[in-house]
Amino acid sequence: MILVKTAEEIELMRESALIVSKTLGMLAKEVKPGVTTLELDALAETCIRDHGAVPGFLGLYDFPNSLCMSPNAQVVHGIPNNTPLVEGDIISIDCGALKNDFYGDHAYTFEVGEVAPETKKLLDVTKASLYAGIREFKKGNRVGDVGYAIQKYTEDHGYGVVRELVGHGLGRKMHEDPEMPNYGKRGRGKKFVEGMVVAIEPMINLGTRRIKQLNDGWTILTADGKPSAHFEHNVALVNGKPELLSTFKYVYEALGIKSDEEDEFRGKG
Repeated sequence: MILVKTAEEIELMRESALIVSKTLGMLAKEVKPGVTTLELDALAETCIRDHGAVPGFLGLYDFPNSLCMSPNAQVVHGIPNNTPLVEGDIISIDCGALKNDFYGDHAYTFEVGEVAPETKKLLDVTKASLYAGIREFKKGNRVGDVGYAIQKYTEDHGYGVVRELVGHGLGRKMHEDPEMPNYGKRGRGKKFVEGMVVAIEPMINLGTRRIKQLNDGWTILTADGKPSAHFEHNVALVNGKPELLSTFKYVYEALGIKSDEEDEFRGKG
């Protein structure tokens, strides 16, 4: 069942989402060769708590840390560890925060120093596919319209779209209805309604769409060992149109990137 949010609840969710956004922005300055994902995890937990929230992932389904940290061929749900990042890595950082009983949850895949051109293109295409999907999150459309847009955009570049892991509704629980696959057919699936809030999160592989799981019970990897990218935003349906609750602007400020990619989805936040 889709749990529609009031305008007041959406503003509370925006606050939680922006705590995640600011945490990712802080981490953007720290992602560099030699740093460990455990060190980044500790910084994130402090940042989240300093903003009056609690880490959304810590203890959720017994996950042991505040961040899911997934480098290179890891797709999602990587557990922070003491292995230093090295030049040429990419690292997906998925972060959650809980404040005022509502969750924020989004992700960004960072470059560690200079990365291979084909890997950089994967990141660019995956992020662009996120916005292609968000554009379809509007009045009159259905879940399949978002999935189709992401799938077509990324498969046109020859990439693999992960099927087993999906986006989701968001609210008082981290995972609510509806599931938001990154593949699908136009006009299929649940219909979008005013006041919905979802996490749209393409997980796209440079090679095969197939995945495997490590024995830790969490870490998901590409089956062929090629890199995977992951970007995620929290989006509300307001006045029939998609409105971003999260933002990458803090990441871009930290990295010196100029971008207008979010302008079409900005509300009053």
